[in-house]
Amino acid sequence: MKLNIEKALGNNAKYQEMLKLAQEKFDTLTAGTGEGNDFLGWLDLPTSYSDEDIEDILNIADRMRQLDCVVVIGIGGSYLGAKATIEALRPHFGKMDTEMIFAGHTLSGNYHAELMEYLKDKEFGIVVISKSGTTTEPAVAFRLLYNEMKKRFDNETIRDRIVVITDENKGALRTLCDKEGFDDFIIADNVGGRFSVLSPVGLVPIAIAGFDIEEMLHGASLAQDICLENNEKNPAIQYAAVRNMLFSEGRKVELMVNYNPRLSYFAEWWKQLYGESEGKNGKGLFPASVSYTTDLHSLGQFVQDGSPILFETVLWVNDDSDAPVVPHDNENLDKLNYLEGKNMEYINSKAAEGTMNAHVAGNVPNIRIEFDAVDEFNLGYLMFFFEFACGISAYMLGVNPFNQPGVEAYKKEMFRLLGKE
Repeated sequence: MKLNIEKALGNNAKYQEMLKLAQEKFDTLTAGTGEGNDFLGWLDLPTSYSDEDIEDILNIADRMRQLDCVVVIGIGGSYLGAKATIEALRPHFGKMDTEMIFAGHTLSGNYHAELMEYLKDKEFGIVVISKSGTTTEPAVAFRLLYNEMKKRFDNETIRDRIVVITDENKGALRTLCDKEGFDDFIIADNVGGRFSVLSPVGLVPIAIAGFDIEEMLHGASLAQDICLENNEKNPAIQYAAVRNMLFSEGRKVELMVNYNPRLSYFAEWWKQLYGESEGKNGKGLFPASVSYTTDLHSLGQFVQDGSPILFETVLWVNDDSDAPVVPHDNENLDKLNYLEGKNMEYINSKAAEGTMNAHVAGNVPNIRIEFDAVDEFNLGYLMFFFEFACGISAYMLGVNPFNQPGVEAYKKEMFRLLGKE
C-alpha cells in the first residue's frame, strides 16, 4: 500500500505539528495508557491464530457451504466487515457457490417478509453474531429464522446449520448455545464490534463465502509490522496527522472515494469505524463516501464548487487485469474514436487523475491510497491500517476511540415507545 498526501498538504508547519502529536498518540495507543485501553485486543488479532484455530473455522465453513444459502445475522461491526469483504471479492455478476444473505441489520418489515418467503424452499443455515444476544435488530431476525428452522428441521439438522459467535461466558446467545450444543466462536471481551473484522466475527462468514482468510490475516500481519513502528514514515501516523490537520483548518467532512464498485461496501465499514470512534463530545470528522465516476454526475458539482468543508481520501486500485478495449466505429457518431484501442482501466485511471487535478485546483485537498488489487491480502492490510490509524486519530481529538455512548440514545427512546420495561 502506498499513501500519498502531497495533494493535501498546504501548511507544512501545521502538518509537522500534527505529525508530532500523532507520534505522541501512537505511544498512547500502543502502551495502552489511553481511555478505552481495555479494548485493545484487535491489535494482536493478525497473528493470534493457531493452525488449529484456522482449521476449526475452515471445517465449519466447509460444512456450511453444502447449503443453498447462509444467513449472517448481525448489525454494525457484527456484519459490516464481513459484508465489505465479501462484496469486494465476489463476482460483479453471477451467483456464488453458496449464497450469503445478511439480516439483523434492519427492522424493515418488508425486508423480513421477503427474506422469509425467499428461504421457504431453501436449505439454509444461520451464522448469528452478537455479544449480548439481545440487541434488538439481530435478536428479532434470529427469533424469526430460528423459529422457521424449528418448524422445518429436526434438532440434529438444526445443530448442523447454526453457528453462534458470541460472548464466552454470558448473554442470551451463550445460554442458548450451551443448551442446544451449537458450534460457537468467541467474541473476546477486549475486541469491540467495529474493530472485530479480523476476529471470528468477520473471518467465519468470509470463510463460508469461500475466500482465503489466511491470506487476509497475512496482509493484516504485514500492516501490523509497518504500523507498529513509531516514525514519520509510518502511513498510519501520516494519515492520522493529515486528516486532523485538515479538520483543524475547517474541513469537517472526509469523503472516501472509490473508482471500483467492489469497494462501495468497504466504505460503509470505514464509515462506521471512524464515525463511531471519533464522533463524540461535539468532535470528529463526518465520514461520507462516493463512487466515482458515477457520483461525479450527482455530487461532483458540490465537491468541485460547493462549501469548502470537505477533503477526499481516494482508494485507487492499480488493476492490471484484462479489461475491454474501446473498438473503432466507422460512423463515430458518439465521437469516441479518440479512445480507440484504449482499455477501460486506462480510461478509468485518467478519469481519476483528471478528477483529482480538477478538485485540487478547486481547493479540495486529496489523499490517495494505492494498492495492487482487490484481494484478501490487500483487504486485510487496509483494514488493519485503517483501524490502527483510527486509534491514533481519535486520541489526537481527545476522545475515547472505543466507546459509543451516543448509540444508546435512540435505543432508550425506541424501547420506551415499544413499551419495554
